[in-house]
Amino acid sequence: MSKKDLLKIGDKKFKSRLMIGTGRHRSNDEMVNSIKASGAEIITVAIRRLDLENQSKKSILDFFDWNKYTLLPNTAGSKTTKEALFTAELARELTGTNWVKLEVIPDSKYLLPDPVQTFEAAKELIKNGFIVLPYINADPVLAQKLESIGCSTVMPLGSSIGSGNGIHTLEEIQIIIEQASVPVVIDAGLAVPSDASLAMEIGADCVLVNTAIAQAENPVLMGEAFKLGVEAGRKSYLAGRIQKIQQGKASSPTNKIAKQN
Repeated sequence: MSKKDLLKIGDKKFKSRLMIGTGRHRSNDEMVNSIKASGAEIITVAIRRLDLENQSKKSILDFFDWNKYTLLPNTAGSKTTKEALFTAELARELTGTNWVKLEVIPDSKYLLPDPVQTFEAAKELIKNGFIVLPYINADPVLAQKLESIGCSTVMPLGSSIGSGNGIHTLEEIQIIIEQASVPVVIDAGLAVPSDASLAMEIGADCVLVNTAIAQAENPVLMGEAFKLGVEAGRKSYLAGRIQKIQQGKASSPTNKIAKQN
C-alpha cells in the first residue's frame, strides 16, 4: 500500500490494515509463520490465557520480536467489567503497553459482547490512561458513545467469534463507518479473504482475523491470502466503485462501425 495511506491508531501508524489473533493455532510454528505471511503489524494476545505461573515454559509472548510488531493485549475470558479492568492492568504490568483490546463476554454460547459492561469498562480504562480498542456488537449508537468517551477505535463484529459466517451485520457496519471519526475495525466471523475484502471495500479501516487463518488447512497460505484480500479491498475503496443502475449499459460503442472502402 502507499506510504501515505497509513492506518493511524492512537499515536502509532501502520502500513498493514490486518490485525491477527494468536488463538487456536495447531502449533507455534504455524502461528509465527502464518502471521509473518499475513504482513500484519498488530498482534493480539489473550492475557488471561497465558500460563503466568510456569516461568520456565515459553508463552506466546516469547515467540515474537516485539520490535517488529505492536502487541495488543486483549481481555478475552473476562465476563464482567471488574474482570476486564483487572486483566488490562495485569497486561500493562506484564508487557509495558497501555494498549488493550477490550472484550467483556458473559455469554458462553454465542460469545456476544456485553454492551453495558463494555462501555463501563472502557470509561474506567480511558480514565486510567489506556488506549482502548473495544470489541462490540455492530451497534451504531454504542459505537458513537464509545468514540465520544475517547476510545481509539471501534471494533464491531461481522458475526459470532470463530463462526466463519462472514459479515452478517453489513448495514449496521456501514452506518458505523459513516458516523465514525476513529478507525473502524471489523472483528470476528470473517472466514475467507473475500470477507475481508468486502469489509475494506465498504470503508472499514482494518480487519482482525484469527480462526480463519489458524484453523485453515494451510494457515501460512491463508495468512498471505488475507493480506492480499485486505489490500485489494482497500485499493477498491480508494479507487471508487461504479454506481449501481437498474438497467444494463453497454461497455462498447453501440453505433455501427463505418465500412471501410
